[in-house]
Amino acid sequence: MILYFSGTGNSLAIARKIAEAIGEQVLSLYDAVKTDLSNEQRIGLVFPTYNLDAPIAVTQLIPRIRFPKNAYTFVIITCGAQTNNAVWTVRRLLKQQEVTVNYCHKIRVPDSSAMAFGRNPNDQAWKFDKFAPRLQTIIADLKAQKKGLHFAGFDPLGWLMSRPALQRKLAQMTTPSVNPDKCIGCGICSKVCPQKNIVLSELDEPTAKANAIANIGPHCTWCLSCVHFCPQQAMEVNGKSVSKPYQYHHPDIKLKDMLKR
Repeated sequence: MILYFSGTGNSLAIARKIAEAIGEQVLSLYDAVKTDLSNEQRIGLVFPTYNLDAPIAVTQLIPRIRFPKNAYTFVIITCGAQTNNAVWTVRRLLKQQEVTVNYCHKIRVPDSSAMAFGRNPNDQAWKFDKFAPRLQTIIADLKAQKKGLHFAGFDPLGWLMSRPALQRKLAQMTTPSVNPDKCIGCGICSKVCPQKNIVLSELDEPTAKANAIANIGPHCTWCLSCVHFCPQQAMEVNGKSVSKPYQYHHPDIKLKDMLKR
């Protein structure tokens, strides 16, 4: 079984490709919480790096999942560049359940948070071709159940950036907000949010274009799914609007795929 967390489809797409190649199924981490995994002989975790570490949602969900202790366990990180402490953090969490990670690696993909720093994620599509050979190497390793801890060490920079003051700064730069002048209350953001952190509130005075408006709660995990899938580009990041050309999702993953999570 391959468990995944994904905001814009990068990790879901990689999880599907690996699962198809090695004969496994994919399951979201959220569904894994309520699934019996005790008989699984192989467990994979596929998720991105956020703010130089594992996503908050991943670190919150893993302790709630009952992992088999003797399964071949692997971690694959999707990232714009570095894994930082993403693998290290998850290995520690799994160790608390007496689960040993046998293999880990990374695949570079377009950075879905790039627009928060003035860059277009779609300009990084070259990574798909460049790192396709590495994905095939990873798949071959997993088929053979090889052991190897790549990019699994402790990263001092990741630790430094995890300090509360710097985390608050990073969160400020990557937490989306709603532009009330653009939001039409369609509800797509609420449906794609894996944390169920976005709700629609009816307007006291409905307008010609909207009867409700989206409101973002306090449990954002910075996946930016709402930003990239909003059809009205009503989500802003780092105080800036995100235009349609800057919206990104993995080319093999569509809105319907994200809604099925």
